[in-house]
Amino acid sequence: MPAPWQAVILAGGRATGLGELARERPKSLVPVAGRPFLAWQLERIRASGFRDVVLLVGHLGEQIREFAGDGHAFDVTLRYRDDGPLPLGTAGALRAALDVLAPEFLVTYGDSYLPFDYSAPLRDLVAHPEADGTLAVFKNDGRWDASNTEVDGDWVARYEKGSLHPALDHIDYGATALRRGVVAALPAGVSYGLDRIQHELAAARRLRAVRASARFYEVGSPAGLAELDAQLRTARGGDPGRDAPA
Repeated sequence: MPAPWQAVILAGGRATGLGELARERPKSLVPVAGRPFLAWQLERIRASGFRDVVLLVGHLGEQIREFAGDGHAFDVTLRYRDDGPLPLGTAGALRAALDVLAPEFLVTYGDSYLPFDYSAPLRDLVAHPEADGTLAVFKNDGRWDASNTEVDGDWVARYEKGSLHPALDHIDYGATALRRGVVAALPAGVSYGLDRIQHELAAARRLRAVRASARFYEVGSPAGLAELDAQLRTARGGDPGRDAPA
């Protein structure tokens, strides 16, 4: 594995789906089960072996910096990159942070809580030089959100966001390992979505798949926030804050 393992969190989006809950704070800091969502996410990432974390911030990003600081409270080293005044898209934000990206890194969304080993996609990518990325996938069958991925063995055969193709029975779980060169090849300062990279790599047979066994959670809507709140409170025996960093 590369040392140190690096995780990049896309935390620059606006929380329009949360209404008043996030009108004056970024989505990463919306409270869930007794503490800001970002605390739960950093805890899961650290438990998967990551120490180097890059936060790509935008809307109200100064609040995220104030809360998380240098990462010491979460036993990680945090660095920040601001998206800037223009919308760059998820992959465009990665391109703007090219100078801090590791040769291979994991990228995840700032509103996704994933109960799995975040290092699994990165381990897979490092072990397979014939690939440029590894996508964590979940056998969704349209249950939690619209499925967008067809898996063929250990490879992503098709990635099509918004398609109703019957072969798309898996979903992008929310964690992707990428090589820095994929991001370096993007035009600088241009809006570009991570889903476009995933689509292009799948079409070129350069995107591998690792399967997650537990459902994902997202805090982009009040319903999703309530689901994760209940799950975390249950998992922590009704005392979700007992392991919270000071």
